[in-house]
Amino acid sequence: MPLYNCYVSENVFIELREGDWPGQQEALELIAALKILPASQEVRAVAGRYITEKLVPDDMVGDASHLAYACVYEVDFLLTWNIRHLANPNKQQHLVVINRRLGLMTPQIVTPEMLWKEAGS
Repeated sequence: MPLYNCYVSENVFIELREGDWPGQQEALELIAALKILPASQEVRAVAGRYITEKLVPDDMVGDASHLAYACVYEVDFLLTWNIRHLANPNKQQHLVVINRRLGLMTPQIVTPEMLWKEAGS
């Protein structure tokens, strides 16, 4: 039995397909087998609210969407390398306040290194 379930949104596939960069194909292959969280009107509305409430800048719709998927689908952890807009401790309390108003859960937002286990642990 797995220790956790991994999910990805269609937005992640879209972002990874943009441009041409080293490791792109490997990244797409890595997430290909993950369960996809479907887009919904609620996810779009919550993402819009994060922008309106200045949690995420207007031009960072993708970041707002990542947060919205995680909150709407009540995932435990949002895994990201984006420290500027997502795994930013200065924004966490703002997210909690907005989510309380919306009746949403707030996941722990972490970078991969925060979840790494030492060998033998």
